[in-house]
Amino acid sequence: MLRAQKASKILKILDELYPETPIPLEHDDPYSLLVAVLLSAQCTDARVNRIAPLLFARADTPAKMVLLDVEEIEAIIKPCGLSPTKARAIHGLSQILLDSHGGQVPDEAAALEALPGVGHKTAAVVLAQAFGKPTFPVDTHIHRLAARWGLSTGRNVVHTERDLKATFAPETWHRLHLQIIFFGRDHCPALFHDLSACPICGWASTRKRRIEEDKRNEALRDQRRKKPA
Repeated sequence: MLRAQKASKILKILDELYPETPIPLEHDDPYSLLVAVLLSAQCTDARVNRIAPLLFARADTPAKMVLLDVEEIEAIIKPCGLSPTKARAIHGLSQILLDSHGGQVPDEAAALEALPGVGHKTAAVVLAQAFGKPTFPVDTHIHRLAARWGLSTGRNVVHTERDLKATFAPETWHRLHLQIIFFGRDHCPALFHDLSACPICGWASTRKRRIEEDKRNEALRDQRRKKPA
């Protein structure tokens, strides 16, 4: 099956499973979304949605945020992990927004990526979800599924993003980004996944890929069995 044919079938399945694509991170404006996405690094969306409102109750604008000490921010966001780094980034980007952008979150990738703690993926999420711009944010989960489905041969998220953008029409990128994340959570876990029983992997993945993952999963099971109780 050609990649374009496979992509069309995958898009149809995802549209049927996820006709609505609510944004997982709760937010009120571009600034609260930017901070929430930053907090979500190596942290679940559910936890961010519990912790971020505590921070925004203290400071919901860049002007208010810079009045807090970094240590105050760190104490509030500690449950999200990596709190020292994230607190410095939140305080630093808030100051830059005030100094260079009139207190507003910019709607250009280069300006966003120049902010502390904001990488390409974070910027892409903000551009798509806050400003409606056609971006295709690719994290490690989407990278994994794209490889399983034969939509990309990329060894990193940058290459995978390029492949997905070349495969799908720009008007689908925003919803696909979320649909693939939802599908991964519901049907396509990273470990101990039976590809043959998956609604998409079952037909989209190659026989070689299924054998490789079966071997990896068996090796992981052996490691767990050998660990002392």
